[in-house]
Amino acid sequence: MTKSEKVSFAIETLNDLYPEIPVPLEHKDPYTLLIAVLMSAQSTDVRVNQITPMLFRKADNPYDMIKLTVEEIREIIKPVGLSPMKSKGIHGLSRILVEKYEGKVPSEIELLEELPGVGHKTASVVVSQAFGIPAFPVDTHIHRLMYRWGFSSGKNVVQTEIDAKRLFPKDLWNDLHLQIIWYGREYSPARGWDLEKDVITRTIGRRSVINEYLKKKKAR
Repeated sequence: MTKSEKVSFAIETLNDLYPEIPVPLEHKDPYTLLIAVLMSAQSTDVRVNQITPMLFRKADNPYDMIKLTVEEIREIIKPVGLSPMKSKGIHGLSRILVEKYEGKVPSEIELLEELPGVGHKTASVVVSQAFGIPAFPVDTHIHRLMYRWGFSSGKNVVQTEIDAKRLFPKDLWNDLHLQIIWYGREYSPARGWDLEKDVITRTIGRRSVINEYLKKKKAR
């Protein structure tokens, strides 16, 4: 298969598996999505979805959020981990949204990245899922699969994002990044990976990755 045929195969398979794409983090507007994504760093979406309702009952907009102290926010979000840093980020960005943006979340990646606690990946998720602007946020699943499929060198997430944007049509970015995340979780995880269930890697995957998998399986 040529590279473009492999890309087409991956896209078609993902569309077959995920015609309807669930959004991993529960939210009701750009602000609650921004907070949920910020909280998800080095945590699981399941854990974040358990904690955000408790936080949003007290404050689901920046005006109410800045009425809480950093310590109060931290106490609520402690189970998601990194709570000292995340609580400062949530309070700080909420204050800036109130003071600078009339409580609205900006839709530009560059402006989002200026907010405390908001990195490139978080900003990319918000513009794609909240505003429908094409972006390709790269998480660990996408980084792993782009390497397994031979679509990226796997050096770092920055390079993986560049490669993904180069290979995939722009109008598919927002769907594809979610589809690949779900596929990585269900069919091509980092641990407990079963190549037999992973039809995309089995069909188009990097030869060295497949050989390494088979070698380890034989050695067991």
